[in-house]
Amino acid sequence: MLQSRAGQRVPNVTFRTRQNNQWVNVTTDDLFTGKTVIVFSLPGAFTPTCSSTHVPGYNQLAKVFKANGVDDIICISVNDAFVMNEWAKDQESENIMLLPDGNGEFTEGMGMLVDKADLGFGKRSWRYSMLVKDGVIEKMFIEPEVAGDPFEVSDAETMLRYIAPEAVKPKVVSLFTKEGCPFCARAKSMLKEHDMDYEEIVLGKGITNRSLQAVAGAATVPQVFMDGKLIGSSEALEAYFAAI
Repeated sequence: MLQSRAGQRVPNVTFRTRQNNQWVNVTTDDLFTGKTVIVFSLPGAFTPTCSSTHVPGYNQLAKVFKANGVDDIICISVNDAFVMNEWAKDQESENIMLLPDGNGEFTEGMGMLVDKADLGFGKRSWRYSMLVKDGVIEKMFIEPEVAGDPFEVSDAETMLRYIAPEAVKPKVVSLFTKEGCPFCARAKSMLKEHDMDYEEIVLGKGITNRSLQAVAGAATVPQVFMDGKLIGSSEALEAYFAAI
């Protein structure tokens, strides 16, 4: 049975990372001493739940966590540095550190190294998250030991409810644009002025005007959505900000 290590120190490990095409050793002291850190660990880079939900969830809530006393957010997986670096690029996860535990030393020290040979993975991490303060684990959320790949308690929202239950989550913003569009540039500028992160969906990169019309009921860009609600054009976005 997987046990919580709350109240204990994190394992003393040196991670082998690749930075600017050079090998760089990063120790647990470098990562945790004098800091409040969220760690979440998962079975593998580029795997479905990890890529679609686990990493994006923490990346999207990073500013809220940092506003509530968290210094860093680290994702650990039993993968090598090259794979983790490529995954970081693919995920555009600029708000979190994707850290390779290539030999599984940290994961084994946490008691979370499990056998996934049935999937051809070998030894990998069980999915969990934890809050670490100055190297000491304050709280762990460990997924239930059931078949498959459960994802119920190690998500970003569960961690946020533990750290700051009254915190306001940022709006989820998507922006349809077209290259060279000055109105799109204006909309992006307004979002940045209001410190709002957004997903940019560029027409012509697998997205057509027909797709835009289907979801927004309009053929012009930009079209801005917030929390699933259509705001509209850059003029509509300006009016939205003026009203709040």
